[in-house]
Amino acid sequence: MKVRLLAPLAPNLAKLVLCSALAGSAILSAQVYADDDTIRIGFISPRTGPLANFGKTDGFILDQARAALAEGMTIAGKHYQVEIIDRDSQSDPARSSQLTKELINQGIDLMLAVSTPEVINPAADASEAAGVPFISTVMPWEAWYFGRGAKPGEASPFDWTYHFGFGTDEIYRTYISQWSLIETNKKVGVMYPNDADGNAIRAVLAPRLEQAGYTVIDPGAYETGTSDFSSQIALFKKEDVEIINTFPIPPDFAAFWRQAAQQGLHRQVKIIQIAKTGLFPSDIEVLGSLGPKIASAAYWHKTFPYTSPLTGLNGEQLAKMWETKTGEQWTLQLGATLSLLDAGTEALKQSSDPKSRTAVRDAIANMNITTIGGPVDFTSGPVPNVASGPIIGSQWVKGTGKYKLDYVITENVTDPNVPVTHELLQYNKK
Repeated sequence: MKVRLLAPLAPNLAKLVLCSALAGSAILSAQVYADDDTIRIGFISPRTGPLANFGKTDGFILDQARAALAEGMTIAGKHYQVEIIDRDSQSDPARSSQLTKELINQGIDLMLAVSTPEVINPAADASEAAGVPFISTVMPWEAWYFGRGAKPGEASPFDWTYHFGFGTDEIYRTYISQWSLIETNKKVGVMYPNDADGNAIRAVLAPRLEQAGYTVIDPGAYETGTSDFSSQIALFKKEDVEIINTFPIPPDFAAFWRQAAQQGLHRQVKIIQIAKTGLFPSDIEVLGSLGPKIASAAYWHKTFPYTSPLTGLNGEQLAKMWETKTGEQWTLQLGATLSLLDAGTEALKQSSDPKSRTAVRDAIANMNITTIGGPVDFTSGPVPNVASGPIIGSQWVKGTGKYKLDYVITENVTDPNVPVTHELLQYNKK
């Protein structure tokens, strides 16, 4: 480093200036060296706001991941420290985008986002624009892929962003398998909101249900935050629907199902199949006596027969750790979030250089691994940038042990390795 003196200095002062300059150079070099030796992973999820149940266990999972990475990773013969920088989207799409951009400006090497289009899509778009490798999970892949501008039959417009998990094909197969367990008139009342999830499901799932012989009764898209569902309930009663399928946020479903009970709809419903809400014990417990026998679909369950390559934990061990530490019931988000961290860290390990965005992106594109949530294979589609995953038929039933409710597996068509543990119970049958 050159030091230019604009005027002659006293000998001692000249030495001071020179030493200060050299010290600054050493600090700068040390900082650059530290940056080169530290992998930074950005992580965004909804820890607060209306989607907070999705993020409730994320702090615990991040603790497990940081403990597993405490000694760093050796990749291609070089050792790196690993830093995970996590942020709360507050369930706000604009904030998710803003936080992603801030993390990118801080020099992250890999971006991870989990749970719902409101969190994932804005983070994916910001990462794509900046050329930062990105992986996400826990939303229908169609809402991620087509919801961000991809077109059926055309080349993928995405170079940097990847998503794994269930899609409408898995949802369709699970629902058909689950609904066949109880005899119904095959009339399905659907409640699909005017959002990325609802619009993708309406466009893809509803036609397939009709092709399978179900009559879909659709009162039209409703706006998130709707407080009066009287018109939808009246239509479902008039059409004598025996199955209801809905993809709302938790407060909207609670309002709908309480009103449905007040107006007598619940007495004719044999299967109430919900998604996006009803995934967590608290979603069901707030409904009181209306909660048991609500059907769900699990993108992870503690009985999944897989192990985390990052932590070495299987599902039962992870669930027990959570319950022991918190005293609260395990949730499916434990394994879902850990599977994302499994995938992210494996991509870094498999890259030729974890500090090269291109190398990390290429490692993701060629990834075929098994996480605690099951296989993640980006080499086989169903479309570029996407790896499909299972979603398993499940149901909330009255608890037989410590907790008020048990979350049981009722069918396994999308992953036969997952054991079925309970028969599907008819909702309106005592």
